[in-house]
Amino acid sequence: MQNDPDGAAASPRIAIVLSGGGARGAYEAGVLSYLLDEIPKRLGRPLPISILTGTSVGAIHACYTAGGIDEPDAGARLIKIWESLTLENAFDIGIDDVFKIPLKLLGLFGGGMLKSAGARKPDRIAGLLDTRGLESVVIGAVSWRRLRDNVDSGRISAVAVAATEIATGRTVVFIDTPSGKVDQWARDRFVIARAAKLKPAHALASAALPLVFPAVRVKETYYCDGGLRLNTPLAPALRLGADRVFIVGLRSQLRPSEEERMTTRRETAYTSATYLAGKALNALMLDRVEYDLDQMRLFNAILEDGMKAYGPEFITRINETIVAHRATPYRVVRDLFLRPSEDLGKIAAECLAHKPRGSGVKGWLSRRMAQFAAKGTKEEADLLSYLFFDRCYTEHLVELGRKDAQESVDELVSFFS
Repeated sequence: MQNDPDGAAASPRIAIVLSGGGARGAYEAGVLSYLLDEIPKRLGRPLPISILTGTSVGAIHACYTAGGIDEPDAGARLIKIWESLTLENAFDIGIDDVFKIPLKLLGLFGGGMLKSAGARKPDRIAGLLDTRGLESVVIGAVSWRRLRDNVDSGRISAVAVAATEIATGRTVVFIDTPSGKVDQWARDRFVIARAAKLKPAHALASAALPLVFPAVRVKETYYCDGGLRLNTPLAPALRLGADRVFIVGLRSQLRPSEEERMTTRRETAYTSATYLAGKALNALMLDRVEYDLDQMRLFNAILEDGMKAYGPEFITRINETIVAHRATPYRVVRDLFLRPSEDLGKIAAECLAHKPRGSGVKGWLSRRMAQFAAKGTKEEADLLSYLFFDRCYTEHLVELGRKDAQESVDELVSFFS
C-alpha cells in the first residue's frame, strides 16, 4: 500500500500479470472473463486495475483487457472469441504443407518474407505454420481505440508486452503509458524497456512462438515470442510501481502420488521428439513463474522483518541507496497466484481423442497435425496443449478457468478491494 505526500493511505496500484502458453491461454481467458464479469458486481464498482503486463497470449489478453476493462460484456466476448476457434480456421494447412514443413525443419525451404496483406497487418518472417487466421482474430478482437483512450486518460496507468528481438536476443518490453515516456531500467542488459503506442504488431510479435509461428516486424526490427526470456512479466509490473500483483499461471501442480505414477511413463516417452518439445516449451514458458514469485516473497519477508526490527523507517533508509542503483524503490508487494486445478496437457489429449473427424483434406491434415503433436505420453500431451486452438479443447479450459476463479472468489474480492 502506497502513501500520499500527507501520509494518508493511497489506493493500491494493482497489476494483472499474464503468461504465455499458446492455446493454454484459454484457461487465462476463463479467469479473466470471471474477473471482468463477476468481480465488479461484488465490489460494487469497476475493477480497479492500474497496470497490465503480458507475454505471448498473455500480451494479447493484456491488450484486450486494457481495451475492455469497463465494458459490461467484455468477459462474455472473450469467451466467444476462444470458442470460435477451430484448427481449420486457426491454421491455413494445405496438402503442400505435408512436404514444406519437413523441408523447413531441415532448412531446405525457408519460406522467406511474408508481405502485408493489408494496412493493419505487419510483414513477417515465415514460420512452419500459416497463422493468418489467428492474426485476424487478434486484430479484430482487441478494441485498440478503447485501449488508446483508457491509457491516454489515465484509466490504465501502463500496459506492457514483452517480445524477443531476434537480432540481439534481448527481451524488449513495449510499454504504453499516458505520458508516452518510460524510464530506462538499470542492472539488466538483457531486458530493455521501450516506450510505445501499442498496436496489433506488438501483440502479434509477443505471441510469435519461435519456428512455429511467423516472426513479426515492428518498425525496422523483427521480433518473436517474449517467453524465451520473460514469459511471466512480473518484474515489469513491479518496476512500473505495482504493490499488488495478480498472476495467472498455466501449469497445474501434480500431487506427489501422481508424480510417482507418471515416472515410468515419462521414461518410456523420452525418445518421442514431440514429447521432448512439449517439455522444452514447459521449461521456457511455465517453470519460471514460481521461482520469480519465491524471489519476490523472499524480498517481502526481508522488508517485513527489517521493519519489525528497526521500525517503519527501515524501508525509507535502504531505498535511499537502492533507488540510486535501480531507479525503483523496494516495497512490500501483495500477490495472488491462480493456477489450473487440472493438468492442461491431459485435457488436450482427452479432447483430441473425442474430437469428431473433420471433413475434407484440410480437416484431415489438421487432425493429423494434432495427433502428431500428441505423440508421447497421452496423459501429458504438452506440445499439443500449446497448439490445440480448437473449441473442443478451449471451451474446457475456459470453463476450468472460470471454475477455479469462482472457487477463489473470496480471495479475489479481498485482493481487489
